[in-house]
Amino acid sequence: MLGLVLQAAPGGTSWSGDAGLSAARGLLAVAVVFGLLGLLAWLARRGSLGRLGLAKRGGALGVETALPLGERRSLVIVSVEGRRLLLGLSPMQVTLLTELRGSAPPSFDEALSRAGAPPEGRTS
Repeated sequence: MLGLVLQAAPGGTSWSGDAGLSAARGLLAVAVVFGLLGLLAWLARRGSLGRLGLAKRGGALGVETALPLGERRSLVIVSVEGRRLLLGLSPMQVTLLTELRGSAPPSFDEALSRAGAPPEGRTS
């Protein structure tokens, strides 16, 4: 089958089976690359790259939660270099209301793992 000769056009241009096979491999490689690019774009749009460790994590600044108060005003808890700040936001200014003490509440994954763990001092 590799030695098969394919006639491309009545003009007499002939292609050997090896050239056809390498062209098919090239098309397959291009399809795989475009498929991977599409997958990465889809993951980036969903915000899943951070869970895979592919997104760069700043760590120095993050919004924990936001509470809209209406008419373009809101309360926001932000983490800045290990500190948690409660900010009041309006169209004209950002106001530091207070610095929150203590750590952030556990994430859903942390709470779920704690709930599934046996109580301290007790083994199953």
